[in-house]
Amino acid sequence: MIWPYKLDYDLAYEDHKHEIGAFEAKNRLGALLDRVERGEEIVITRRGKPVAKLVPVGPSFDRESARRAVAELLEASRGLTLGGLKIKDLIDEGRS
Repeated sequence: MIWPYKLDYDLAYEDHKHEIGAFEAKNRLGALLDRVERGEEIVITRRGKPVAKLVPVGPSFDRESARRAVAELLEASRGLTLGGLKIKDLIDEGRS
């Protein structure tokens, strides 16, 4: 079982540019994903031009948390008034 170890060795020492051709990326996807899991970003090229980037997944959007935040903002703004002023007048004043 020398081959998997050689593959990891090749990827670890190839051009530190973190670029790889599409054909090679297809053949080494598992090893590339391992590198991305460790925090690396890898650019995939086609005929030498960048076409895609493999990046670690960031924190995902939490829709429920966003809904709670909106509800809290709406609750906090209940009963607040502009003291007889109109929003249009305030906007116009800000443009002057």
